[in-house]
Amino acid sequence: QLQAFGGGLVQAGDSLRLSCAASGRRFSNNGMGWFRQAPGKEREFVAAINWNGGRTYYADSVKGRCAISRDNAKNTVTLQMNSLKPEDTADYYCAGARFAVPGNGPDDYSYWGQGTQVTVSS
Repeated sequence: QLQAFGGGLVQAGDSLRLSCAASGRRFSNNGMGWFRQAPGKEREFVAAINWNGGRTYYADSVKGRCAISRDNAKNTVTLQMNSLKPEDTADYYCAGARFAVPGNGPDDYSYWGQGTQVTVSS
């Protein structure tokens, strides 16, 4: 089970740190990712990290503003988001990938947690 938390209401330009805690299963051999879904839109890829944290991947829309990291000892994944924009408003979901190297599509992930809401006001 994956549980994301850390969302909230912030102003444009602020930062947020989202965390994802896994329970019941170790994800140290799986890539991990973050997706988001805004109202009326499809779920979109935000960032991913490979099994040992050595490779990270970002959507163009967040590149340079976000940093994904993981702590396999704690079974957690974190998404640091800076310089937030109103268009970052969405529900954010963490996910466990099928393989050690994650993809950028929802079908590449087998495990999904409940989302955490991020609202960025202008």
